[in-house]
Amino acid sequence: MLKKLVILLSLVSGAWSMTEKATGISFAPKNRDGELFGVGVRKKGPISVYAVGMYCTGALKEKLAILSRTAEKGKHALQVLREGAKTEPCTTFLLQMSFKVGAEKISAAIADSVASRYSGTDEINSLKSLIFNGVSAKGAATKGTTFLFDCSPEGIEVAVDGNVQGQVPSPGLAKAFCDVYLDDKCVSPALISSCLENCCAP
Repeated sequence: MLKKLVILLSLVSGAWSMTEKATGISFAPKNRDGELFGVGVRKKGPISVYAVGMYCTGALKEKLAILSRTAEKGKHALQVLREGAKTEPCTTFLLQMSFKVGAEKISAAIADSVASRYSGTDEINSLKSLIFNGVSAKGAATKGTTFLFDCSPEGIEVAVDGNVQGQVPSPGLAKAFCDVYLDDKCVSPALISSCLENCCAP
């Protein structure tokens, strides 16, 4: 009952800030027009490479608020989350680095994750270049570096430390990027759990 009340209050007030536990990195309740759905961590072995937060529309949050996250019903909620992320006007993934990674390595790692879900080589290379160019100016993605990926029906817009690097005009690439964080082989299962925990009914 208390959880339902919290969810309803959050819908009225907008959203709430969250802190990713493994890294201690905090995420603001809103980013542009999107509300914070959940947070997670990207690990490589024992290393927490970055924290990630997902932002999407209040309309999708309202759909999830009436769905249960438990047992078989939870599968439906997850499906609504996945499909909604791909079809809403904009879904944003905010990455905040917790570990220093070189420009080539971080751009290749993110691009490779998308490439395993999408076959458009030119678009993948364009995405990689935008990430690389944004990081190379500072030498490496140091702790605190932020990456913003706005996924929409128009494609993906990339920003590094708040500086827009450009857009890849590919709806298919945008959907594949969402899958990196929301499909069955996602790079941060904790993000999915957090989204369902914070947006769905018990």
